[in-house]
Amino acid sequence: MALGAPRPQDLARRHRITADKRLGQHFLFDPAILDRIAAAAGPFGADPVLEVGPGPGGLTRALLEQGVGELVAVERDRRCLAALTELEAAAEGRLRLLAADAREIDLPRLAAGRRLVIVANLPFNVGTELLLNWLHALDSVRRMVLMFQKEVAARLTASPGSAAYGRLSVLAGRLCRVERLFDLPPGAFTPPPRVHATVVRLIPREDRPSAALLAAIERVTRAAFGQRRKMLRSSLRALGVEPVALCEAAGVDPGRRAEELPIEAFERLARPLTSGDGRPAAAPRRRR
Repeated sequence: MALGAPRPQDLARRHRITADKRLGQHFLFDPAILDRIAAAAGPFGADPVLEVGPGPGGLTRALLEQGVGELVAVERDRRCLAALTELEAAAEGRLRLLAADAREIDLPRLAAGRRLVIVANLPFNVGTELLLNWLHALDSVRRMVLMFQKEVAARLTASPGSAAYGRLSVLAGRLCRVERLFDLPPGAFTPPPRVHATVVRLIPREDRPSAALLAAIERVTRAAFGQRRKMLRSSLRALGVEPVALCEAAGVDPGRRAEELPIEAFERLARPLTSGDGRPAAAPRRRR
């Protein structure tokens, strides 16, 4: 579905848009790459699509040409918004622009009872922060296709025992099925960043933990990976509980380190820290 609008690189020149390092901007103009990202996010059906940081509209155009029926593009850079209005006019009601910081967007309110497909070439300086926010609103998300620094993508998909395995691996892996799709070299961007990038797809799991249990998992992972080289009997003291008793209650060896534990072990460690009504439970005490 061809879109009768100028090419994104022409829009960038017309509106004198250059990437702003303070905003972590690196623009993509290659239509083959943009089409590949847009295709990876489909099929769209009637789902609304949220794009974050569209810049001069390369991915925006690709999504519209893939047949997206309702696209909301969130952009904080007003220079880019001026260029995007030309795409908005050509989209004939399928594109809505929001001048906002994506970190302040209320996903459930935006979704209005539906589930969003989130697609983004994320600014490198806020990508992880945005993802952590969205992981708390997965009832409003159908799937996400996101571009990160390659290092962040490695953390998202890391296995226990690997150097990249950490808190982000546990949280993302427990809440979503995470798949690395493809890498992009620095030369694919304007201007080229100093690092490679990776496109990742995240699909929310149906068996996600409750809000109370997720909060407990976050506490456990923060403590355990905050001192990742220490054994759990030491690192989990930051929880304010008796760590050996907690490990025994969860069936976890207190002599192991956080980087060695599978994702499900963190959930077992977290369960004793919650009660049925969502409040923190009394911590288990070690038998004497």
